[in-house]
Amino acid sequence: MGNQGMQELIPLVNRLHEAFGVLGTSCNLELPQIAVVGGQSSGKSSVLESFVGRDFLPRGSGIVTRRPLVLQLISSNSALIEYAEFLHCKGKKFTNFNEVQREIEAETDRVTGANKGISSIPIYLRVYSPNVLNLTLIDLPGITKVPVGDQPPDIEYQIRDMIMQYICRENCLILAVTPANMDLANSDALKLAKDVDPQGQRTIGVITKLDLMDEGTDARDVLENRVLPLRRGYIGVVNRSQKDIDGKKDISVAIAAERMFFLSHPAYKHMADHMGTPYLQRVLNQQLTIHIRETLPAFRNQLESQLFSLDKEAEEYRHMGHNDQSRKTKALMHLIHHFGLDFEKLIEGSGDQVDTVQLSGGAKINRIFHERFPFELSKMEINEKELRREIGYAIKNIHGIRTGLFTPDLAFETIVKKEIVKLIDPCIKCVDMVIDELIVTVRQCIIKLRIFPKLQDETERIVTTHIREQERQTKDHIFLLNKIQLAYINTNHEDFIGFATAQQRNHQLPRKPSTWNQFSDHRFAIIHH
Repeated sequence: MGNQGMQELIPLVNRLHEAFGVLGTSCNLELPQIAVVGGQSSGKSSVLESFVGRDFLPRGSGIVTRRPLVLQLISSNSALIEYAEFLHCKGKKFTNFNEVQREIEAETDRVTGANKGISSIPIYLRVYSPNVLNLTLIDLPGITKVPVGDQPPDIEYQIRDMIMQYICRENCLILAVTPANMDLANSDALKLAKDVDPQGQRTIGVITKLDLMDEGTDARDVLENRVLPLRRGYIGVVNRSQKDIDGKKDISVAIAAERMFFLSHPAYKHMADHMGTPYLQRVLNQQLTIHIRETLPAFRNQLESQLFSLDKEAEEYRHMGHNDQSRKTKALMHLIHHFGLDFEKLIEGSGDQVDTVQLSGGAKINRIFHERFPFELSKMEINEKELRREIGYAIKNIHGIRTGLFTPDLAFETIVKKEIVKLIDPCIKCVDMVIDELIVTVRQCIIKLRIFPKLQDETERIVTTHIREQERQTKDHIFLLNKIQLAYINTNHEDFIGFATAQQRNHQLPRKPSTWNQFSDHRFAIIHH
């Protein structure tokens, strides 16, 4: 394959990405790609903007990239001006890159909401310019640990799952971005990459912020691939500072300054020709092109296999008579039957093809019950100081002007019932997560009906409506169960810690008011029950 043919590989794969994006499915084909992974403020956005030579990515505090951005750079010498196109705005050319930034924000908010939600549905952006090399990169949300806005408490795990959906694929190269002023051993990007690529065969390391390292320190050992070796090595870059970004410093000027930094730095000048943003872009273009060429045979076999299967299915419909009602009814029942089987297989875990990339269907529901639900329950931490204060007030308020000798039952039940009521929220949240996964599973199975759009829409409507009805009944049942628990506190239950046990524990613990110890023992016993 000649050099021109090699350069056409990336645009060809771009068209496949775009076609599957329109269909809303990957067709189970693992297209070669490069996923950009890094923590918040690692410099991912600056690296991507340096490739384009324009400011076009949203910036701000917290999670800014909240949906995967598939960035397709198209080298076009015929283009008189640089411009960008979005897949969801087909035909509209954006020549003002500030508008590109606003469109990314608007399209993100359209799917995720305006209060920091995230979504795995990608945004496709093409940039045509004579100043770029053919390259496709997937900018993934920055790894975070603290939820903001209306983000769920497990936002860290959700982002990790989303990143894993991409980097687990064998055909995906991983661009792991790590700031130089961070210990490499603590790099979130390299940790994730090592989980799926333990030998470092398809990971490319990028070290940013080399100019911000403490005086007298450098990253020479890392860049020479001697610390955490990667087969594809590390490349250092120097991005614009926040002051440069706020001051709208031209990226071409910043790249020239980056070049001077490497040429003049005593630790890096011997490797200056293999450092910097332009070199990184050339390497990524070469690596992706070679990667596509190497994966083409297996990719072609997989594509031909699926094409044969689809042709066979299409042939069955081709032989149907246009006015043969019995055949149409049979075909309709056949499609609905297969939809039901596919749904059952995904839930029961007995599918013909086992997904090795991510959890789905029944496996994800299982995880919700056995990991996410216990996680929500474990967050119900007890503020011992606040609890003791409440107990004290409850006892005193019930005794009134009298000085009580024993803990009143009413005070005990009042405190315990407050704790039981707290169980409702985790249970309702668990139901919501299961319902969401069931609906996602329905949409995965319904794709096979897309050749009959009306049938697809009606089937999805009916099944989703039924699921929502079950959701309402399930939540009503949860509230009923909670009311039952509140209606009667069973102190005769074998798990209940009685007075004798409370006295025994009281002798083992430091001296405290006996009523408080007894009350605390009662409280923990009923929660355990």
